[in-house]
Amino acid sequence: MKRIYSSHWSDYELIDAGNDKKLERWGEIITIRPDRNAYFSPILSDKEWKLKAHFEFIEETTSKGVWKTLKKNTPKEWQINYKNCIFNLRLTQFKHIGIFPEQQTNWDFIKSNIKPKERFLNLFAYTGGASLVANSAKADVFHCDSVKQVISWSKENMESSNQENIHWVFDDALKFATKEVKRGKKYDGIIMDPPAFGIGAKKERWKIETKFPELVKIASQLLTENGFLIINTYSPKLKEENTCNIVKEYFPTKKIQVDKLSLKTTTGKTLEYGELTRVC
Repeated sequence: MKRIYSSHWSDYELIDAGNDKKLERWGEIITIRPDRNAYFSPILSDKEWKLKAHFEFIEETTSKGVWKTLKKNTPKEWQINYKNCIFNLRLTQFKHIGIFPEQQTNWDFIKSNIKPKERFLNLFAYTGGASLVANSAKADVFHCDSVKQVISWSKENMESSNQENIHWVFDDALKFATKEVKRGKKYDGIIMDPPAFGIGAKKERWKIETKFPELVKIASQLLTENGFLIINTYSPKLKEENTCNIVKEYFPTKKIQVDKLSLKTTTGKTLEYGELTRVC
């Protein structure tokens, strides 16, 4: 499996990584966050990291923690820009700050492959990076997420970017996609970023390795003949061979790529962010 790399841009830089952490610059704010894929040794010393960083996320459990302020009077909410898409960032108790910068390569792919007025579906859409990019290309964008707070956050980003007309869908991604199939809807571009595991509102368990075939099947029924599909997955239990076989089953005539989504630090280290599957 080869690597496909996202790139830094003026408002984002992965400075260094190692010791299960990463050092990142967001505009003028620098953070230290946990990352299990940074299992190697960093280039810069711990002292150098601390001198650079404004905030460090301290884990209290596997899913939550607190932010430690390393430089006083640093704002805890700020904005960054990617090609006129504005992201409102803030420190959350889940270590995320409102954007997944490793998605940069997908944003550029979407921008190059979606056309004005074509229908675009963003499933498990979080704060809407892909939605903003597709909307900036004048696509007809449907943004689906099951968490009200992140839909509100996405709306903030749309308004800050001086955009409008994104269709907001507060629903379970798989349930909404299934309903769209029944309604006979089609999309020219689909991106999905499903979690590796989770527990739903009704205590139902989600495991990507068991749900992946259904997701791909539904996507195949929603996608137009010349459309594209992007899937990001993060589970070691979902093997490359299985991913390829499942996708080929439902898209026998399409070009399929399964790669490692990666980012290279300024110091020269490579950090991986799971698998990236593209169907086009």
